[in-house]
Amino acid sequence: MEQYVWVMWVILGVALIVAETFTFGFVLLWFGVGALAAAVAGVLGIGFLGQFLIFAAISIALTAASRTIFSNFLSKQDENSVKIGVDSLPGQIGTVTIASKGALGEGAVKVYGSTWTAFPVDGASELNEGEKVEVVSVKGSSIYVRPVNRELPGWRGD
Repeated sequence: MEQYVWVMWVILGVALIVAETFTFGFVLLWFGVGALAAAVAGVLGIGFLGQFLIFAAISIALTAASRTIFSNFLSKQDENSVKIGVDSLPGQIGTVTIASKGALGEGAVKVYGSTWTAFPVDGASELNEGEKVEVVSVKGSSIYVRPVNRELPGWRGD
């Protein structure tokens, strides 16, 4: 029976590779390749323990290598990239629609046509209705803002 264990490795390898087409994780492929390598080891006469160690070593090594390679290529932030959604809010100017109230100074600010729950970034300043504010950061479904400097660039105070 042990001489046919490689057939089970082939079936497992093909099943894992086919199952990879239905997932988004890109992990099952490497375990399928590991199973096929274990099948080759079985054909060469290596025992089941050796086959399993080859399967485990190759699967883990390929998974780790692909995570490292993909993280280097896919996680680079290009400063010229287009920011969309919530990532585009910091630095934008909005208008206070509801003045600050309560202990935290909660107010409402309209940015890009959407109204957000807003808090002063310093925690002490007040948000006055109609005031222009700059979005500093986004945390959850709230934005943190600071008043926009009312001076024009290059303005001389005579």
